[in-house]
Amino acid sequence: MSILKDKNILLGITAGIAAYKSASLVRLFIKAGANVKVVMTPASKEFVTPLTLSTLSKNPVYSSFINEEDDNQVWNNHVDLGLWADYLVIAPATANTMAKMANGVCDNLLLATYLSAKCPVYFAPAMDLDMYKHESTKASFEKLTAYGNQLIPAGTGELASGLVGEGRMAEPEAIVNFIENDILDQLPLKGKKVLITAGPTYEAIDPVRFIGNHSSGKMGFEIAKAAVNLGAEVILVTGPTHQKIAHSSVDIKPVVTAEAMYNEVHQHYKTSDIAILSAAVSDYRPDNVADQKIKKKASTFTITLEKTKDILKSLGEIKTNQFLVGFALETNNELEHAQGKLKSKNLDLIVLNSLQDKGAGFGVSTNKVTFITASNEIIENELKSKADVAEDLMQLILKQSHA
Repeated sequence: MSILKDKNILLGITAGIAAYKSASLVRLFIKAGANVKVVMTPASKEFVTPLTLSTLSKNPVYSSFINEEDDNQVWNNHVDLGLWADYLVIAPATANTMAKMANGVCDNLLLATYLSAKCPVYFAPAMDLDMYKHESTKASFEKLTAYGNQLIPAGTGELASGLVGEGRMAEPEAIVNFIENDILDQLPLKGKKVLITAGPTYEAIDPVRFIGNHSSGKMGFEIAKAAVNLGAEVILVTGPTHQKIAHSSVDIKPVVTAEAMYNEVHQHYKTSDIAILSAAVSDYRPDNVADQKIKKKASTFTITLEKTKDILKSLGEIKTNQFLVGFALETNNELEHAQGKLKSKNLDLIVLNSLQDKGAGFGVSTNKVTFITASNEIIENELKSKADVAEDLMQLILKQSHA
């Protein structure tokens, strides 16, 4: 999964021969999971057709303030386009367009959108060798980067004139990689390792039966997604679950029992910066597991249970520089019990949710939580999606840990 997943990318295309590469660029953004809209300068339509780009992006292509073919002549609002975009990418960026951008000239829809955009802007120059090296072009580069725009360096190769040299627009794959790496480098958890547990554990009674709980693992998986979106490398230790996540920065460690989760967590804890234990770990397990399926004979059946290892407490006992977060699912005296766990297990933060709250707990896509910090600050939250709860949690961790 790319860092561009679910992001809104506005692709600006100007009138250079490299515009033929824009179709591939749209496809790569879509493949990365982004939503794409395209704004073209009127002259760029001589190099690539709006029909091609609208088909690939699955969105209308904009090139003028009004649609001339439309009898109703609906206004294409450049402000709305600029606000929609998470990132504006201008590729190819010709010398003409860059000079206008650098000097605030606003004579087409793309330039008006650029001047209205509040998001990061990337531009990929494309022109012939002499134009690329001209002092006026260098001045445009300097101005645009001074304004905070990101230059995607041109490559060296055969140019439209037949010359060989600098000025060739970066290849679409290189443009996507440049943007992804630039975004990652600016994320607050870049270079940090986050250890997360999720889901239930199952404790065998015999080869067929087990003791477990109703945890789906969704909360832990949403936390993993939120951590990755902040640039973290994630170790996700998960019990049995149907949840899925596919991301190069998430290393999934599947386990079944509390003992296996304990061992896996301890294997990674010392090298972690943040540990978030959201799994619903079994507190007890059968002290004797039958080798064969237990037959139904007597009218009653007794199983003797023994305590499992307390993973969260064991981490609190050996904590050095890690920021340690626990979860507490309670049914009575919720706040008191959560505060007790926070202190006794040496946590930096605990997330309390109650089965008394409608829409919270296992098997649902929402949660209603209260965050309690080590300084006993109590932060109550309304009912939210588990994805939103995960984002709130990660933002609070950033604030509390100064990660």
